[in-house]
Amino acid sequence: MARSDVARIDFNCDLGEGCGCDADIVPLISSASIACGLHAGDAGTMRATVELCLRHGVAIGAHPSFDDREGFGRRELATTAEEVRALVTRQIETLAAVAAACGGRLSHVKPHGALYNRAARDVATADAIADAVARFDASLQIYGLAGSRLTESAERHGLRAVHEVFAERRYRDDGTLTARSEPGAVIDSLDDALEQVRGMVREGIVRSAGGEPVAVRADTLCLHGDRPDAVAFARALRGCLETEGIAIRRVAP
Repeated sequence: MARSDVARIDFNCDLGEGCGCDADIVPLISSASIACGLHAGDAGTMRATVELCLRHGVAIGAHPSFDDREGFGRRELATTAEEVRALVTRQIETLAAVAAACGGRLSHVKPHGALYNRAARDVATADAIADAVARFDASLQIYGLAGSRLTESAERHGLRAVHEVFAERRYRDDGTLTARSEPGAVIDSLDDALEQVRGMVREGIVRSAGGEPVAVRADTLCLHGDRPDAVAFARALRGCLETEGIAIRRVAP
């Protein structure tokens, strides 16, 4: 990918997962993906997180997962495409109802954990998610791994695909994320994360775990809210983007 003079990016975080720091993170980001109760969260956390987002002008997204609270949604479960479609629909409906009760509405859907990773590589799963979103509300955006099966499926279903990159995850040579079970999959060094962000946003390039340059499209930058240092990481990432002259803005519908 050629050098891009990107002047703006969405900065998103996965929230409502019971980590206790959402109120400190929300003012630093432009969009949030909120747990819908199956891997984390409940009616109370959904409402509290939605209200935080509305207070700070942060876009509200559903963060559906496999039905796997015990494994925090990070275990890939055996499910059919139809089961995935039903799971995603139920979770979107749940959060949409909470948002409406608070005077807001959803802007996007972003799968969580193992469901996200499966949708990135598996067409049937990606199509099931995109179909669920399109049937519920075709104006919703889908956040997916940059250049993945999910972003392709979103576009085939007439939805806006938002290509996502990660500040603190290592990539493989094929542009997929290194599995969390592998050593070095999570970047703990803030300096290394900031260097990765600069390359992805300014150059459209990320260095894989093997040192190869991999082209990526960066529409939105994700930070995981369940990191123990999530607030400090969020502040540093925002500061880095601002220093680079990159405006932080939610993705327009």
